[in-house]
Amino acid sequence: MGKEICPFAFCSKEVCQSLEASDGEGRGDTEMMQQETAPVPALSKKTKQPKECFLIKPKETSEDATKTRKRRKKKITDVLAKSEPKPGTPEDLQKLMKDYFSSNRSVIELEELNLPDSCFLKANDLTHSLSSYLKEICPKWVKLRKNHSEKKSVLMLIICGSAVRALELIRSMTAFRGDSKVMKLFAKHIKVQEQVKLLEKRVVHLGVGTPGRIKELIKQGGLNLNPLKFLVFDWNWRDQKLRRMMDIPEIRKEVFELLEMGVFSLCKSESLKLGLF
Repeated sequence: MGKEICPFAFCSKEVCQSLEASDGEGRGDTEMMQQETAPVPALSKKTKQPKECFLIKPKETSEDATKTRKRRKKKITDVLAKSEPKPGTPEDLQKLMKDYFSSNRSVIELEELNLPDSCFLKANDLTHSLSSYLKEICPKWVKLRKNHSEKKSVLMLIICGSAVRALELIRSMTAFRGDSKVMKLFAKHIKVQEQVKLLEKRVVHLGVGTPGRIKELIKQGGLNLNPLKFLVFDWNWRDQKLRRMMDIPEIRKEVFELLEMGVFSLCKSESLKLGLF
């Protein structure tokens, strides 16, 4: 075998021998130092770097939106559109009166507002025209109107929700009214003072109008309710929004205020009859 060549060829023989003697002891330390000082291999470009984790909110579907959306309040139009038309009954009026007055009346006062069944006429079963219904509830109308001569009063009041509806009712009652004098009792294009003067000048048998104007005429002394024999509500008719007259809060309020202006007492004395057309 050939001679081993000292890697440190430039060193002296003594230095080389000392290095060989200490080679066994220091080799371990040298290896450890090499491991400690060895550079850490750089991460390859292909190695995926850790990324932050974000929770992605799932897209809201139409079903989820419907569930989380606030429930829309049902309107009277929605309720009526799904329900079949039912004729009004005296019980309907009694219930509405109780609900309206219950917030500011005592139990005893509410009982006093209950109207006797005898004051109610037969209600329309949705098969009548206005003329045929009035003929049924008042078969002696011709004799009754001939005996009426008192001014500032009417024998029959028909209450509806608007001026347009009042004109429709006047046109549709031609077969019943005959020679009776009819007066329009609503606010549209007619001043209340003009209506008061007309009621003072001539005898009127029939009045057709809105509860607000009728109430105002009573307040101003232009209309006396004592000779009144029939009070008919346009109960079953519905407007474009499918609302009846009593479904509209403003009109319902005026109707009950009108009833308090002498109608309740006339009904209890059985001199006045109520009809639901």
